[in-house]
Amino acid sequence: MKKKQAHTANHGHHDHTSDLKRFNRARGQVEAIQRMLEEGRYCMDIITQIRASRAALRSLETSILEGHLRGCVSAAMKSRDANEADVKIRELIRLMGHVKD
Repeated sequence: MKKKQAHTANHGHHDHTSDLKRFNRARGQVEAIQRMLEEGRYCMDIITQIRASRAALRSLETSILEGHLRGCVSAAMKSRDANEADVKIRELIRLMGHVKD
């Protein structure tokens, strides 16, 4: 996966502090799945935990996307730099091509 450079605050970059809390919640849920598998827990309980983990990751994704739209994309549009705005639009189009529920 191609690594992007870190954004700076002057480009409207989203603060990920609250996202770290969401990530830690999701990580805890995924770790719980591992423990349940190792303990041989009931299938339906494991599936319930998997679904909770997926919901937590979707919440994280939504938060980061919203922050990106309100920060990075908004700043690009306000900059009146057509190239910068086009880059953000192409990023979103590529992302939407990969989104599946």
